[in-house]
Amino acid sequence: MSRVYNFSAGPAMLPEKVLETAAAQMLEYKTTGQSVMEMSHRSKEYQAIIDGVEASLREVMSIPDNYKVLFLQGGASSQFAMIPLNLMNKTGKADFVITGQWAKKAYQEASRYGECNVVASSADKTFSYIPELDKSKFNPTADYFHICQNNTIYGTRFTELPDTGNVPLVADLSSCILSEPVDVSKYGMIYAGAQKNMGPAGLTVVIIREDLIGNARDICPTMFNYQIHAENGSMYNTPPTYGIYILGLVLDWIKEMGGLEAMKARNEKKAAMLYDFLDSSKMFKATVSGKDRSIMNVPFITGNEELDAKFVSEAKKAGFINLKGHRTVGGMRASIYNAMPVEGVEKLVEFMKKFEAENA
Repeated sequence: MSRVYNFSAGPAMLPEKVLETAAAQMLEYKTTGQSVMEMSHRSKEYQAIIDGVEASLREVMSIPDNYKVLFLQGGASSQFAMIPLNLMNKTGKADFVITGQWAKKAYQEASRYGECNVVASSADKTFSYIPELDKSKFNPTADYFHICQNNTIYGTRFTELPDTGNVPLVADLSSCILSEPVDVSKYGMIYAGAQKNMGPAGLTVVIIREDLIGNARDICPTMFNYQIHAENGSMYNTPPTYGIYILGLVLDWIKEMGGLEAMKARNEKKAAMLYDFLDSSKMFKATVSGKDRSIMNVPFITGNEELDAKFVSEAKKAGFINLKGHRTVGGMRASIYNAMPVEGVEKLVEFMKKFEAENA
C-alpha cells in the first residue's frame, strides 16, 4: 500500500496513528464484542466514549466550565440558521465581516431572520485580505458579531480578534480549530465542521457560553435549539457516534504530539516553508500576502491556466493529490492541516522546484 500526500481542503487527511487505531478497533472496541460503528448510543459503553471525548476537548482547548460542548450534525452550514434562530433574540440584529464564501452564506442566511449589518468586506479583491475594521460601524446593540476566522477557499485568517465589547463574538473555526491555542473566553460561541482538523465529515462541534442558551425563537425547530441538545447531552437524537469516536482519537494524538502549542509550532513551520518558496519562485505566486496569510490553506497560481492544469496533473501522478484550487480562485491550493506531516510539505516544495526547472 502506498499512501499519497492529500492536500484536500476537506474532507481532509487524518493522522495515520488515528487511522491505525480505528482500523485495529473496527471489529471490536475494547472487550465489547462490537464496533463503535454499530454500538447503541444509549449504551453505557458509548456514554463513556462521548463523555471522554468531551473531557479531552475541554482539556486540549482549555474550555471554561461556563461553556457547553455540543456534538451536532448538519455541518457548519446548518449553523448559519441555528445561530440566528437561537441568538438573534433581543434586538434582532447582528454584525458580519464578509471575508469569503462561508461568511457570506452565514450573512445571507441570518438576513432571513433579522437585520444584518456588514461591518466590512474584502470582496473587492476576491477575499484576498482581511479588511481593517472600523469600530464605529459596529452595532453595540447587536445580538452577536460573526466572523469566519480562517477562510479555507481564499487562504486568509484573522490574526487578531475584533473587540466586540459586550456583543458575543461568534466564530466559524471549521478550518483552523485545534491548529493552535485559542482563548475560548473571548468568544460567545465557536462552531466547526469536523472534516478538516477534527475527524470525518458528519460531525459538527459547537462550543457555546451557557448564558446564550435558552432563548431560542418560537419558530426555532426543536432539532435546531441549542438548549435541547445541551439538556440531552447531545443525545436528543442519535448523534454522529463514529465521528465523535474518531475525534477522541484525534485529541489523543494531539496530546501525544504535545498539545496545541506544539501543533501551532508545527503548522507555522509547514506554512513558512511553503510561503518562503512561493515568495522566492519565479513561476509560482501566493495569492495572499502579508499578515493575513492562513497557516492552514495556501492558494497559489502560476498565472497561466494551462500551466496550472499541467502542474495539478503531474503532481497527482507524483503522489500529491487534491491540489486544484477552488473554482472561484483558480490555480492551486495546498491545505496543510494538522495531519499533514512536515515531510509532506518538504516533498511538495521539492516537486514544485523540479516542475519550475522543467517548465521555465
